[in-house]
Amino acid sequence: MGLQIAFVIGLAAIHLFAGKLQRLNALPRSAWLSFAGGVSVGYVFIHIFPALSDAHQTIEEHGPLVYLEHNAYIAALFGLGVFYGLEQVAKQHTRRDRPPASASASASASASPQRLKGVFWIHIASFSLYNALIGYLLVYRDNQLPEVLFFFLAMGFHFLVNDHGLAQHHRHSYLAQGRWVLAAAVVIGWLVGNAFEVTEAVVGLLYAFVAGGLVLNVLKEELPEDRHSRFWPFAMGAATCAALLSFS
Repeated sequence: MGLQIAFVIGLAAIHLFAGKLQRLNALPRSAWLSFAGGVSVGYVFIHIFPALSDAHQTIEEHGPLVYLEHNAYIAALFGLGVFYGLEQVAKQHTRRDRPPASASASASASASPQRLKGVFWIHIASFSLYNALIGYLLVYRDNQLPEVLFFFLAMGFHFLVNDHGLAQHHRHSYLAQGRWVLAAAVVIGWLVGNAFEVTEAVVGLLYAFVAGGLVLNVLKEELPEDRHSRFWPFAMGAATCAALLSFS
């Protein structure tokens, strides 16, 4: 329990401070951000995806999706689809609310903050749900140090990538409000996980859902051309994580 408390506080602290790291804002993309993305993706492919096989077996025996042949993998695909859909909604709001080129500079400056507020809260609401699920799942990690430590490090690197993206999109709003909401969501999810116990089948479904969301959220930050992402730090992060998990 003490280890989990330290880690949940650590994950919350990443949200509170990562957005203020000016060194990460440089272009081309900071090698540390690409390395962090690689670690997160490596954790998914080497640890989470194999674990989905066990989750599939548990769900198949006891879970609500017993009649679906690939239930855990469907949950992972659903997680990817949900967060992809939320990202598209936010982008559509941004395009629709962008003032026309003919609008005056003063009208654009006065309207933009209000227009962008809806997009900001769409992002914050979706990532709050995501963070709460990660906090919740921390309760169900084995209390053995390697297991919970790898989970903390992978999610910590992942939060660093997410924070940078949100701070780039919504600089002032994120630093003033968003980071506090996301930090609180992790803690609330962990508290709910301690208060309400669910079956292994449900945990497996949540784990798979988060895995799908994690892959999407990392790749959407790494792949766009305007990010100027770095391949070798990304590959090094993925390889380092894979090696540590394979030989631990």
